[in-house]
Amino acid sequence: MYPVIFNLPDWFPLLGGEAITSFGVFMLFAFLTGGYVIRAGMRRIGEDPDKAWDLVFMGVIGGIAGAKLYYILLNYERLTTDPGALILSRGGLVWYGGFLLATALVVWEIRRQKMSLPKMADIIAPALALAYAVGRMGCFLVGDDWGRPTDSWLGIAFPRGTPATSVINIERLGIAVDPELIEKYGQIVPVHPTQLYEVGLSTLIFFFLWKMRGDARASGWIFMLWLALAGAERFAVEFLRAKDDRFFGVLTLAQVISLAIVAAGVIGMTRVSREPVAASAA
Repeated sequence: MYPVIFNLPDWFPLLGGEAITSFGVFMLFAFLTGGYVIRAGMRRIGEDPDKAWDLVFMGVIGGIAGAKLYYILLNYERLTTDPGALILSRGGLVWYGGFLLATALVVWEIRRQKMSLPKMADIIAPALALAYAVGRMGCFLVGDDWGRPTDSWLGIAFPRGTPATSVINIERLGIAVDPELIEKYGQIVPVHPTQLYEVGLSTLIFFFLWKMRGDARASGWIFMLWLALAGAERFAVEFLRAKDDRFFGVLTLAQVISLAIVAAGVIGMTRVSREPVAASAA
């Protein structure tokens, strides 16, 4: 994997010697990708396409702050032992936390700009799907958010991951590693590349939503569909993730949130479908 693309030269102001990570670069690509997709959608409905970058800016602020806040809440016990490392570390950007706060700020900006919230939601939905896929590619390159050990042809080892897919790191998550895997591969074992699974699934969701964007449907329906599909995708992939937050039996906290998002999407689709197309657009 390629966790670090290059290091800034020592003479660089303030950040001299700091690493430029593949995760950070792909997070930037994710926001840019979302911005260009939103821009294309706004041009199609006659809105000023440059306003897309105002929405992206709100998404950046809310996404990073919300993701870090969610991570801190999940690891609140570390606030007393090492608060600086917890708050200022590069890691800990949790998708759902970022999504919630970013959504609030983007909705506020749409209202402030006096644009149609249902119309804009439908434009933003494909952008979110593709941006998520791009961001997950960064997770893959940095070796983060990998899955459970596997001996299948899909398995990939992350010797330089964050953390590495070592037997000790996997067992710290409460996951038993098959002794045959250890005998075959040693202390660094292959795992499910769940990041790539999400890249593929979210890209498919993008193309599906992009194809449907011209259909005569009530405004807001495509966004609700994205909620249902994105929640279902995350719920399924979580079964293969190596995690220690299965607070609800076999389910992780992310899966419980995913189920709530799927339910919200399905209920929203049902309600929006009852509205006349013209009235909803207005």
